[in-house]
Amino acid sequence: MKKPPSFCFHSTATLLCGLLLILPAGAEPLQFALVAKRVDQRFFILAGEGCAEAAQAQGDTCLLLGASGPAHFRQQNKALEQALERDLDGIALAVTHSKWLAEHALQRTDKTPLITFDADLAPAEQHLRRGYVGIDNLAFGRQLGMLAQRLRPQGGKLCVLTGDLQDIYQQERLQGIRQQLGGIPSHQGVDRLSGEKGWSEPHRCPLERAETPESALLQLATLLNTRHFDAIISLGSWPVHHADSYRRQIGPLLTELDAKRSHPAIIIASSEPDAAQRALLNDGLVQAYLDMNSREIGRQSYWMLKRLARGEPTAETFLVDSYIVYLPQSPPGMTATP
Repeated sequence: MKKPPSFCFHSTATLLCGLLLILPAGAEPLQFALVAKRVDQRFFILAGEGCAEAAQAQGDTCLLLGASGPAHFRQQNKALEQALERDLDGIALAVTHSKWLAEHALQRTDKTPLITFDADLAPAEQHLRRGYVGIDNLAFGRQLGMLAQRLRPQGGKLCVLTGDLQDIYQQERLQGIRQQLGGIPSHQGVDRLSGEKGWSEPHRCPLERAETPESALLQLATLLNTRHFDAIISLGSWPVHHADSYRRQIGPLLTELDAKRSHPAIIIASSEPDAAQRALLNDGLVQAYLDMNSREIGRQSYWMLKRLARGEPTAETFLVDSYIVYLPQSPPGMTATP
């Protein structure tokens, strides 16, 4: 059993640049790669940096590969095929479409150790990978629920913004939120909160397909315009991807709700919020971020690939269990356990 998740409270974070770090002179490195859903998304950029940092410390390299723009399984399949042609010592893949990839590029991975990270293959295809690195999405959802309880201890109406609920990890995060808020045992599921511990979800919620900044902002603005909510939780950082657009579109709506004393607690799953995103927090336009520690996912992906390349035994699954909470003006370094 892994230890319960721990928290670090930060008001600042540092953005590092560069996907491949320079190796020490004279090194004979192993070379690994993360094949992302998209290489211009902050989560994957930071995971790539974490992998590269861990690899550099051991004299190895770790590349971040994939396409830019909205994730698409055909583009990822092409990126994976290209990665397999590079004679790498191991590949970590964030899965976009399990069945398609299994029927195409993954048919050629017999010579290259393959693991998955962030998003796993479906159970029927998991025999094609050697391991998985990610977060415990059910536990992560519970931590999002804890933040809602902290900010709105009286309970109230909740709406969750999700990506595609066909994705298991989205389902698990949503289930974790409901378990935490509703006081529901971890072995039980619930379709919708309907008064448990004072929390309820209207029938129009959760709102799916919020995985682009434009659709997430539209959905959030619609929620704020149409009815009162006590808490709104986004399972990804889509609404604040462009912080200026968020401020311009959502700020005036929240000002109106402040005047009515009906400002909801807005909680967003994130990856190291940048300065503009932290400014939203300190200006009261977001109430909390929960960082899924993508750098550590990248570091642990490297270590699993390294052990496989050496022929060493490794656990099939490694779940990162430390998350970073950002609250307004929180001093850096403060830690707490739930």
